[in-house]
Amino acid sequence: MGTWDAGPFDNDTAADFCDALDDAPAGDREGLIRDTLIRALDVADDLDASISEEAIAAAALIAAQCPGGVPAGPPYGPKCTMPDLTSLRSLAVQVLDRVMSESSELLELWDGTHGSPWRANIHRLQNVLLPQPPGEQLRLI
Repeated sequence: MGTWDAGPFDNDTAADFCDALDDAPAGDREGLIRDTLIRALDVADDLDASISEEAIAAAALIAAQCPGGVPAGPPYGPKCTMPDLTSLRSLAVQVLDRVMSESSELLELWDGTHGSPWRANIHRLQNVLLPQPPGEQLRLI
């Protein structure tokens, strides 16, 4: 099926990533999420779409634990209980910034289609992950 919507879990790659989290021992889940984020940051050249899709799903799991975050669970998110992931917030922000950069294949693919809802979802995740000082404006879409 590929991609069926613009949300962080609305594609086959993210669904497979969530299945892997469900199958992993509870003590390994934070490491899998961290490794996914680091892998996206460590790419020297263009960032492959599938790596981006996994990293966005990982960032959404972290954002789900932050104030204003949207719960991440079934039908497409993981069914398992997640450990506290809030220590990975800054790493997730870096990854989302990379996904939204010129070297991102996924950004290029969404720009070639109806990408506004997808970009809005990424910006929403960024806003949740960035601690907002009182009275500070959120990033505009």
